[in-house]
Amino acid sequence: MIVAGIGSKRGVSVDEVLAAFDAALARAALARDDVALIAAPAVKGGEAGISEAAARLGLPLVLVPQTQLEAASNRTKTRSERVIALLRVPSAAETAALAAGGARARLLGPRLALGPVTCALARREEEEA
Repeated sequence: MIVAGIGSKRGVSVDEVLAAFDAALARAALARDDVALIAAPAVKGGEAGISEAAARLGLPLVLVPQTQLEAASNRTKTRSERVIALLRVPSAAETAALAAGGARARLLGPRLALGPVTCALARREEEEA
C-alpha cells in the first residue's frame, strides 16, 4: 500500500497539490491508482487545496495528529528547519506518510518539493504471517 504525504505552505491550491503529487508519482514510476490514501499533518485540516485534491483523486485524507508525526520523525530522509520550527518534525510530508503508513512503512525516497507543496511517498510493508 502506498501513502502520499503532503506538506504545504498556507493557502495552496488544489492544482499545486496535484502537481506535486503527480511529480512524486512520476519520480517513483507509480500511477495514481497505486496510492491508497493521502496523509497530511492534522494542522493542515483547514487547507482546502489538500482536501480538494484528495476528493478529486477519490482518496481518503488522513489528518495525522502531532504525536504520531513526532513518533515517525526518526525515519525521515530530509530535514527542513522551517518545518522543525513550525511542527517540531523534520519533514511534514515524510512524517505524515510514514505515520499514516504505520510502524513498518518506509519512504520510497526523499520528499519532492514543487513550489509551495511537498509530497513524500511511503510503502506500508505487510506483516509477515
